[in-house]
Amino acid sequence: MNLSKTKILQPIQKKLGNTNIILVGMMGAGKTTIGKVLASSLNKEFADSDHEIQERTGVKIPVIFEIEGETGFRKRESETLLELTKKRNIILATGGGAVLHSGNRQLLRQNGIVIYLRASVNDLYRRTRHDKNRPLLQTQNLYARLNELYQQRDALYRETAHIIIDSGKQGVRFLVQKLINKLLSLDLNTIMLGDHGNTMQTITVDFTPSSEKRSYPIHIGHGILQRVDLIASHLPQKRVAIVSNTAVAPLYLDKLQTALDKLGILSFPVILPDGEAHKNWETLNLIFDALLKNHCERNTALLALGGGVVGDLTGFAAATYLRGVPFIQIPTTLLAQVDSSVGGKTGINHPLGKNMIGAFYQPRLVLTDSATLETLPDRELRAGLAEVIKYGLIRDPAFFDWLEQNMHRLLARDPVTMNEAIQRSCENKAEIVAADEKEKGIRALLNLGHTFGHAIENGMGYGTWLHGEAVAAGTVMAAELSRRMKLISDADVQRIRKIFVQAGLPVDAPKMSPEKYVQLMALDKKVESGKMRFIVLNRIGEAVMRADIAPAVLNETILACMAE
Repeated sequence: MNLSKTKILQPIQKKLGNTNIILVGMMGAGKTTIGKVLASSLNKEFADSDHEIQERTGVKIPVIFEIEGETGFRKRESETLLELTKKRNIILATGGGAVLHSGNRQLLRQNGIVIYLRASVNDLYRRTRHDKNRPLLQTQNLYARLNELYQQRDALYRETAHIIIDSGKQGVRFLVQKLINKLLSLDLNTIMLGDHGNTMQTITVDFTPSSEKRSYPIHIGHGILQRVDLIASHLPQKRVAIVSNTAVAPLYLDKLQTALDKLGILSFPVILPDGEAHKNWETLNLIFDALLKNHCERNTALLALGGGVVGDLTGFAAATYLRGVPFIQIPTTLLAQVDSSVGGKTGINHPLGKNMIGAFYQPRLVLTDSATLETLPDRELRAGLAEVIKYGLIRDPAFFDWLEQNMHRLLARDPVTMNEAIQRSCENKAEIVAADEKEKGIRALLNLGHTFGHAIENGMGYGTWLHGEAVAAGTVMAAELSRRMKLISDADVQRIRKIFVQAGLPVDAPKMSPEKYVQLMALDKKVESGKMRFIVLNRIGEAVMRADIAPAVLNETILACMAE
């Protein structure tokens, strides 16, 4: 290893020390290949449990299966894992079925950082279709068998893992670097608690090309609301204003204030009325009134404790009070956690248009506690899923596939699944906003479905349709527009409709005349030189902005998408 490479890897080697890294995943996911490169990069020993079993028995695994059956093999596997995990400073690649035994899952989590290398069934099929050394895959219908095993094991891999990373078609070196970045962001203080829900992940919105000081972390975990030590390091003074609303404050305000008080941080609440209908000048002035009455200074930070409306109002107040004060996002709704709390868009609505008045103003920190979703009404949870689905549609087809398979777990509020959905959504948004902070290019792609959706919200009256509900119907309209532009197929549109139906979201637009829709959409922020611009899909996983929409095609789309 050359000197420059050693210098680059010093932070991760120092952080991990002799901690084991354990790779789990399906056969063909790349555990052995990636494990060897990772071991070389981190100066750790590599071990492979399947190889170790073969060394000890002197025969290949298919022979063990033939003589002892799968039960005999699994017993040997558990014994081997017990011995291997006693070692330190190793990278351990486990067999695909290692997670089937609950004792193995607990053993792995207690003895290292567990990484689930996930691959789609298509990728697994491509990699294993000529492999004769995997006894469970010797079948006439390999694809069906892989799909069966994936459905059986995916939840167990996710339950066991501290980190999940897709090992699809990306190169090994790229994946290893991505893994190292994830390991760097992991909170090792919570990693060995044995409860996946308590594991905290950190994503960085990195503006370093322009100004290092404006980069900030997004901490994501289950039950981390009272980790105010994470907040304290971002406060210029030990005094904060907590902006919340009448729905959220009774649930979480006391807990937050008590935790802050223990660190000697004084706080006072600013309680706003709840709902999109109150995202206006009048409510914004309630924040200013409280800040002025409490003699808040430029170093008094504002903490936004609530959903997207609270976050947008607080951020706009922070951007304009004394021409700019620090603020921190503590989102408590799914929509805010995956979208509005990240990226620095702040503002209020106007009777003639949604979010037309505001500012780009970045928070110092985003603290996302997925446990707050346990008190979120079902309708609000489903509305948040619209923004989650959006990321799969515009740039992450593997995530879209995953959402199709896991929507029922998200609706059941499974904390492991929910944390992953939040994390992957934030990773996608963080990459986009870091590259285009002021929405002069690719950031506009985040508005898939929003041009139609904002028209629905405005036309029906703010608060009648939740933002996510309007975005869901608006995204189906954008998909239908894409089909009529001959960009995607009818099957793609049906697939998009189906996932929104799975999420319990509306897929039909409310009845308004096409002229009314066009009138409302003409107030959209993406209008340029009098031309409406729409985000459409070249395919599922790739969005683009287009301004060449024929009025007839737009009218036909609107009429086709309205409820009967």
